[in-house]
Amino acid sequence: MEKEKYMMLAYKEAEKAFEEDEVPIGCVIVRNDKVIARAHNRKVRKDCAVFHAEIECIRKACKKLDNWNLKGCDIYVTLEPCLMCTGALINSRIDKIYFGCRDPKGGALVSNLNIYNVKNINHYPEIEEGLMKTECSQILKDFFKTKR
Repeated sequence: MEKEKYMMLAYKEAEKAFEEDEVPIGCVIVRNDKVIARAHNRKVRKDCAVFHAEIECIRKACKKLDNWNLKGCDIYVTLEPCLMCTGALINSRIDKIYFGCRDPKGGALVSNLNIYNVKNINHYPEIEEGLMKTECSQILKDFFKTKR
């Protein structure tokens, strides 16, 4: 199925992050059944808190389309986006957010904040969770085992 294919590409980005000693989160943005951007976490390498996979991917997609508005695009991300990334996804008008596993500490789509319960947001993307949930969760567990 197409959704799993795109999540596998996001997972491959998470693997790159793991290899770079970054928290293994990856994502891709798809438009018209074509990947237009891919990215992974680079906070450590860039020494800056905003270099999350989603932010990097949004930036690349906007550059590719020469437009801030990503209507017609979907994002596939291995971990539920944080509050910063959720805000960026809303503001970029992403149509649908697919994510692998929930983030009980920082997730801001459904775990700690349900965006559908927040009134008057200018855009409410669709959300689908659980694609490659086991793999997306396991790579994070494996990474943090190396840190303890």
